[in-house]
Amino acid sequence: MSVAHEFKTFISRGNVVDLAVGVIIGAAFGSVVASLVADIIMPPIGYLLSGLKFEDIVTVIRHADPDGKGVVTINWGKFIQTIVHFLIVAFCIFLVVRFVNRLKRKEPPAPPAPPTRHEELLTEIRDLLRSKP
Repeated sequence: MSVAHEFKTFISRGNVVDLAVGVIIGAAFGSVVASLVADIIMPPIGYLLSGLKFEDIVTVIRHADPDGKGVVTINWGKFIQTIVHFLIVAFCIFLVVRFVNRLKRKEPPAPPAPPTRHEELLTEIRDLLRSKP
């Protein structure tokens, strides 16, 4: 089997295409949520905290050299913003999965299988034994 044929077989499987669509939609969804966090949610929170910008929350470990290079910081604010971003993404995914699960139709239970000949004979024997005094 040639590599081209194997690749064609691999790529034509439905789950590969579904995965590709999911990754593309997930990336687009991620950028929407990133904008939601950075542009809509964090500014009012910063305003409520006296105009604080979360990107500005840092701990300086080493100050810059006289030439302005070599500053080392721990960026707490960016970390907080990333956590808020994660929580919003997780909550949105939860809502989407919940919505999809509610949309799924519940299949009615399958009708019971008819009794086998063996089960019919056993039922007849049981009924006969019950009818005897």
